[in-house]
Amino acid sequence: MLGAIAGDIIGSRFERNNTNSTDFELFTDKSKFTDDTVCTIAIADALLKNGGKDFQTVLVDWCQRYPNRGYGGFFYSWFINRTQRPYNSFGNGSAMRVSPVAWFGASVEEVLQLAEQSAAITHNHPEGIKGAKAIAHAIFLARTGCDKDTIKKEIITSYAGYHLNKTVDEIRENNVFNVTCQVTVPQVLSCFLESDSFENCIRLSVSIGGDSDTITCIAGAVAEAYYGEYLKT
Repeated sequence: MLGAIAGDIIGSRFERNNTNSTDFELFTDKSKFTDDTVCTIAIADALLKNGGKDFQTVLVDWCQRYPNRGYGGFFYSWFINRTQRPYNSFGNGSAMRVSPVAWFGASVEEVLQLAEQSAAITHNHPEGIKGAKAIAHAIFLARTGCDKDTIKKEIITSYAGYHLNKTVDEIRENNVFNVTCQVTVPQVLSCFLESDSFENCIRLSVSIGGDSDTITCIAGAVAEAYYGEYLKT
């Protein structure tokens, strides 16, 4: 989870103050963890406690411990009021919190099943589920030694609409704030595919603007799986 958490913290100060540069301090006194970190830890905790049999209860409990971390409105109502019903979201929150399942699952089939279950408690729209599955799939492939060409081909083949045909420069030029999986997930994967190190992936992800903490959280999760042995200590 360190890649996701680092990405969240680094991206946090740019969410409402976007930059198109890759030249910035990674951590400052304005950096903080957000809802992205809380939700990622919650999914990991649910997996460790019961193999993901009750994502819902564990996610609600963690979010109620940290209620002021920048949650989306519908999700905030979901955990504060304990409504316990999904609300058909296709926001990027399903992809943002999914990374632990890619490390827990022993096969791609198990990973994809867990990804869908972790998403569907709130993000039961097909695009919300697809986004979570695509990110979990990419992380699983990366952590099991697949190269970028293989990862790209698998994602394009498996997830309709994820063409991954834009460069980071092209994304940066036309990007706007958008929190849907349909936009966020391909952008993140494009940053990863174009990167040459964990840090470079983080910097590219921040530089495209938009929902910076979540974009960089997801990018950090994928990059950690691929570049993990080269992380600086």
